[in-house]
Amino acid sequence: MTKKLFLLDAMALIYRAYYALIRSPRLTSKGRNTNAQFGFTNTLFDLINKEKPTHLAVAFDTSAPTERHTDFADYKANRQEAPEDLSDSLEDIKSIIRGFNLPVIECDGFEADDIIGGLAQQAEKEGYQVFMVTPDKDFGQLVTENIKIYKPPYQGSREEIMGPAEVCAKWNIKNVSQVIDILGLMGDAVDNIPGIPGIGEKTASKLLSEYGTLENVLANADAIKGSMGEKVRNGKDLAILSKKLATIITKVPCLFHEEDFRIKEFNREVLKDLFFELEFRALGKRILGEEFSVHAGVQEGIQTDLFGTVVEQKKPAQIVEDILEEHPENIGLIAEKNIANTPHNYFLVTGEAEINDLIEKLKAETEISFDTETTNIDANRADLVGLSFSYKTGEGYYVPCPADRDETLKILSYFKDLFNDTTKIWIGQNLKYDLLVMKWYDVELSGALFDTMVAHYLFEPDGRRNMDILSAQYLGYAPVPIEDLIGKKGKSQGTMRDVDIEKVKEYAVEDADITLQLKNVFAPLLEAKSVNTLFHDLEAPLVNVLKDIEFEGVRVDIDFLREYSKELEKEAKLREESVYAQAGVRFNLASPRQLGEVLFDKLKLDSKGKTTKSGQYATGEDVLKKLANQSQIVDDILTFRELTKLKS
Repeated sequence: MTKKLFLLDAMALIYRAYYALIRSPRLTSKGRNTNAQFGFTNTLFDLINKEKPTHLAVAFDTSAPTERHTDFADYKANRQEAPEDLSDSLEDIKSIIRGFNLPVIECDGFEADDIIGGLAQQAEKEGYQVFMVTPDKDFGQLVTENIKIYKPPYQGSREEIMGPAEVCAKWNIKNVSQVIDILGLMGDAVDNIPGIPGIGEKTASKLLSEYGTLENVLANADAIKGSMGEKVRNGKDLAILSKKLATIITKVPCLFHEEDFRIKEFNREVLKDLFFELEFRALGKRILGEEFSVHAGVQEGIQTDLFGTVVEQKKPAQIVEDILEEHPENIGLIAEKNIANTPHNYFLVTGEAEINDLIEKLKAETEISFDTETTNIDANRADLVGLSFSYKTGEGYYVPCPADRDETLKILSYFKDLFNDTTKIWIGQNLKYDLLVMKWYDVELSGALFDTMVAHYLFEPDGRRNMDILSAQYLGYAPVPIEDLIGKKGKSQGTMRDVDIEKVKEYAVEDADITLQLKNVFAPLLEAKSVNTLFHDLEAPLVNVLKDIEFEGVRVDIDFLREYSKELEKEAKLREESVYAQAGVRFNLASPRQLGEVLFDKLKLDSKGKTTKSGQYATGEDVLKKLANQSQIVDDILTFRELTKLKS
């Protein structure tokens, strides 16, 4: 069996997991955010199941400064402080890793990048295939035929494995050793590595293709003509420093001990308790099986009926997990199903006879999923390219509409009675767009509306509502990206009018089909969250009102808003300076940690200041409002936050 070592860049994966669900946070019954714990656990478990590593370890950064901070005080200084929820997740995640019987590796003075680099090279010498699990591009400098970058699946995409050829192609360089040269020249905004001012990736690549290394570029600076040569000559010291900062240190005190890194049986008792505390009901069952369900039931004191069957009153959050349980549980991180591996029957409908046959089928249905294909994302400027309909999972119909407006109006006239039927329920994703497009063709849909985007807003107010993301989250299905048909955004991007009709048909009907499936998932969630009446009586009818408003347009006094923005900025600045004056010190007002230290350690506003799990003071709005009457500085802070939010 091939010896396969996977080395995980903990913080990169934790940040990714946290922000993947930032608009749809997972909250426990006590209000605790578990985005990071949930997403990281999913990534780890799926990695073990899918890739079958023989050995695995997870590397963490520590708070101790490194040699890079000594060389350059502003190294990574541009990074915002981690959100409290994310910081609070770290100890849980380390406990989960240890519950999987895997090592947590960290070493003061070295970053996780260095630890992974050192361990990777040690393991390669012992005959291992090594995979560095990270989305960080800097790891390209370490890649060999036996050491590769492994980017885990993310929001419907598949995993990506990068060897030397892939790294060189990405950077447009000849060998991976030039990764640090190109970073030395262009810098890295993520880590606040300066590079040479004015030198970007394309210029850096061009220079390296001619001179080979950063040192040779600098040695030949006088031969480089024009402003580029001047930039290189002026930026020599910064380039040398930047290359050093970008170089991963592989001589680390952490040693690769084969047995310590070997994949073993999970510590099931530890994981049971952790998953119960974090309320990972479906995930716990997925990893540990029925024994976790029994464990959770005993812990919660769930009763059984006369026949020993568990009687459980489910909370809305549990209902959501139950619906998701039959699909890959990565909720936005992995979607295994797609149009290529999922059975479907999508039909192209052309000509009067076929259209009338379709209309007869649609007349017999109460609920119809409906979507338009157009030439523009602005509904007020879009031409209709086609209509898609679906009323049965895995099945649907596409009616193309020609560029000739009169011909399209003729096709739409066939659907007049159907569109005017007040007994129909029209299902769509962002239906306001489709209705607005149709209004420009003098067509109104008279039935009730079920907009999946609006429905999702009601039971997940902070969630992301892009259909591709919703599909990945709730159906485990990755729809065809529109870029596959019309290209990436930019001047060269085409329109659906330019695409082969068979491809448009598959794409368009898939949208209607997926939207229908989302409706079937969302309808019970509206009921579970007690927002069903709100949806049907207020939000759904409002879609038509907003459509009409957008059709007519709204006059905006731009000059007034610009002047008001300046006033708000002045007022916010006055409040900010007032805070500094009262504090007697200037600090980062946006930093919860620094603000907490000023309010509770320096000014001692509350001797019982609430702290988070990470030990820093809580400075949320709820905390500050309770102190606002005690001190003007707190009132100024709250007003500053309000003004800056209003200005934005």
